[in-house]
Amino acid sequence: MDKINDDIVGKNIKLLIVTKNRSQEDLIRLIKMGYSDFAENRVQEAQKKFIDILSNKDVRLNLIGPLQSNKVKQALNLFDTIQSVDREKIVNEITKYIDSNSKTKNFYIQINIGEESQKSGIHPNNFNEFYHYCINKKLNISGIMCIPPQDKDPRPFFEKMHALKNNTNKNLILSMGMSSDYEIALDCKTDEIRIGSLIFS
Repeated sequence: MDKINDDIVGKNIKLLIVTKNRSQEDLIRLIKMGYSDFAENRVQEAQKKFIDILSNKDVRLNLIGPLQSNKVKQALNLFDTIQSVDREKIVNEITKYIDSNSKTKNFYIQINIGEESQKSGIHPNNFNEFYHYCINKKLNISGIMCIPPQDKDPRPFFEKMHALKNNTNKNLILSMGMSSDYEIALDCKTDEIRIGSLIFS
């Protein structure tokens, strides 16, 4: 934890602590230490763990796992940011249910930067078109995220993410870098890192 904090101090980098499979006691301990930005992979697991904690207005919760269409309404009332917008069907479901009372205010597009068949995310070649589809649907797209292939050097994928952002909207937030590759992501000018195992090891 100390090394991660040292790596991001003074760089205006947000640390999202990934709490999937962690207990509510772990969350409370981290909140007492001053951490406030968390990420979960599943809507139902997040609901169970955070239902009592979200009364703390300083705590912000991100969804970083795939969003099923039948969980959209629930997700909009739970997460501050949904980082896994990846297809038109989900955009249409979100616009059907979102209103001024929804907790979710920000959305990121997930890009399948390694073009892997088993992973969620919009194909990089379709990103610009999909981004404008979301904007035309009045969705507040404030960032983009990715998970690079596990068995390859992440640097070229992070660099491609940076280029996609700059070619579409330079103000978008880059969410990339996890426990195994966050230092490379920092070198590639990420804005957020999503760290789980290093926090709890």
